[in-house]
Amino acid sequence: MIMRATDLLTLRPEGLYCPPAGVFIDPVRPVERAIITHAHADHCRPGSAAILATPETCAIAGVRYGAGAFGRMETLACGVPLRIGDAIVRLVPSGHVLGAAQVAIEVGGLRAVVSGDYKRAPDPTCAPFEPVACDLFVTEATFGLPVFRHPPIEGEIARLIASVRAQPSRAHAVGVYALGKAQRLIAELRIAGWDRPIRLHGALDKLCALYESLGVPLGPLAPAAAVDKAAMAGEIVLAPPSALADRWARRLPDPVICAASGWMRVRQRAMQRGVELPLTISDHADWDGLCATILETGAETVWVTHGAEEALCHWCATMGIDARPLSIAGREEEAE
Repeated sequence: MIMRATDLLTLRPEGLYCPPAGVFIDPVRPVERAIITHAHADHCRPGSAAILATPETCAIAGVRYGAGAFGRMETLACGVPLRIGDAIVRLVPSGHVLGAAQVAIEVGGLRAVVSGDYKRAPDPTCAPFEPVACDLFVTEATFGLPVFRHPPIEGEIARLIASVRAQPSRAHAVGVYALGKAQRLIAELRIAGWDRPIRLHGALDKLCALYESLGVPLGPLAPAAAVDKAAMAGEIVLAPPSALADRWARRLPDPVICAASGWMRVRQRAMQRGVELPLTISDHADWDGLCATILETGAETVWVTHGAEEALCHWCATMGIDARPLSIAGREEEAE
């Protein structure tokens, strides 16, 4: 029987499965063996008997879930081929967060690539996305609508700094996801010349410390707790979005509530969340990035998951590319 690219992957209740290798990729429930693209909670769930991921992703998963969360962790550096069953597997940087990788699977001259989450914009805290030619490409579609075109991050960082300088009596409290977004925002502030200590909610401490231990410099950081309220005037404070909506934010002097997310492109979302300064900063590819990436892979078949699946499938059809939505259960919209 002639093998097709679509024989390399199939969808099961546990998630995306590679029959030639006998492994799941980012399963939504515990399995015997899984390859993990990155350590965000909707891609990396505890309980599997064994996981394979980049060294950075394994380190992050260990900090987030604890040493006993997985039966066994195996590391594989990006670019190193590994035979698993009848398949050759390689991990390739996806540009999403530190350690995030695409999974390239080769069998009998055919190649499938599972992208996980990815972005095409530069990020000083992680390796850039590397396009991989393939026959079957599995892409996310978090921002898979033409309305989502993310501006350069430099301009958004400049807006934040300008607001701080224009309102020196107020603290600027920025809602950020703890893994990836917080560290990227810090690194971009440093590039822009902000050399003062950046205040952190306690929920961000461990991952920021881990990033630094893995070679990502973040500069001076300080806790936001146990500080005189008046001393927080003119400071930039990073915290989980949920913390800015409860009593925790009351310790800050007349805070300017900010949010760093691709969803801030939608004005109504910013208003619903009480965001005074929306910053459109995303760790996912925007519409143009998704379309360009699909074309770069040269894939004849595209599977779309996690987001505006139908819209991206329709665009693929206009380009003569066979595409279908996966609609994987358990993929949730994170505080991106």
